[in-house]
Amino acid sequence: MEGNIKFFNRKKGFGFVHGDDGQDYFVHFTAVAEGTFLRDNDRVSFEPAEGERGLKAENVQLLQKGSERTDIPEESAESEEASQEAPAEESEEAPAEEEAPAEEPASEEAPAEEPASEEAPAEEKKEE
Repeated sequence: MEGNIKFFNRKKGFGFVHGDDGQDYFVHFTAVAEGTFLRDNDRVSFEPAEGERGLKAENVQLLQKGSERTDIPEESAESEEASQEAPAEESEEAPAEEEAPAEEPASEEAPAEEPASEEAPAEEKKEE
């Protein structure tokens, strides 16, 4: 069967193929030949199979790169590139936001330790 790569995350190693039968198939990097890199809109051939969690693609082979395809409107290719860049920008901003709150709880914990040390002598007095 043949289909188009609907989505493929190279960092996570998985994605989905939209088969010519209208079904979406899960594809894992282990089902792709070594040295082959899949990208959105690539044309592939694969063997459909039933996995534990649903349909999956096995023995995936790249037929045509999405960047070389002429049957895809240029607007959709540009919008997909923009959508792929947007999450990267968000992920760069996220750590900056996470760092600020991480410092605040540390400063709150320091005063909490001082009263705890005052309680320790009180316990010693009770034991005597």
